[in-house]
Amino acid sequence: MKRIAFVVLALLLSATLMAQAKKINLKESAITWTGKKVTGEHSGSLQFQEGMLIFKGKKVVGGSFIADMTTLSNTDQTGDGKKKLEGHLRSADFFNTDEHKTAKLVFKTIGEKSAGLYSVTADLTIKGKTNPVKFDLAVKGNKASTEFTVDRTKYGIQYGSGTFFSDLGDRTIYDEFDVKVNLRF
Repeated sequence: MKRIAFVVLALLLSATLMAQAKKINLKESAITWTGKKVTGEHSGSLQFQEGMLIFKGKKVVGGSFIADMTTLSNTDQTGDGKKKLEGHLRSADFFNTDEHKTAKLVFKTIGEKSAGLYSVTADLTIKGKTNPVKFDLAVKGNKASTEFTVDRTKYGIQYGSGTFFSDLGDRTIYDEFDVKVNLRF
């Protein structure tokens, strides 16, 4: 009888220690971006194709996300200006969404900074090129959020970059753009 109780206890304990993947709610999770240039900035959004955070108990131990690049939208303009910018961002000058329909983020290392706050290093793949990004991830209840900066030139996006072209003047677009992510799971 003691042996059966021990086996049952061991199974229960191992089940609670195993990692649990929590899929994000695609409708309630959001990615927003802001890109800046000498004369101003533009902002917009992307939709997730899929994503999950992996927990061991109440601690985040992993995560992976796929963004649908074909949903790239501009939110600070309307009409023809909006359509023109969205078309240009989806073109080969920028994200080339006809050939690269998704971008992917995969957690590689996670350190707990405090309860519910994690330091994450992840691999970000855009246009088939993968580079590390670092960010803090805040998790509370069934929500998580982060902000980080991406250097677009590391992914082969050089259009309008002052780093690569010296004669752009006020047409220069800064290499880095900001990303904000709000997750619901």
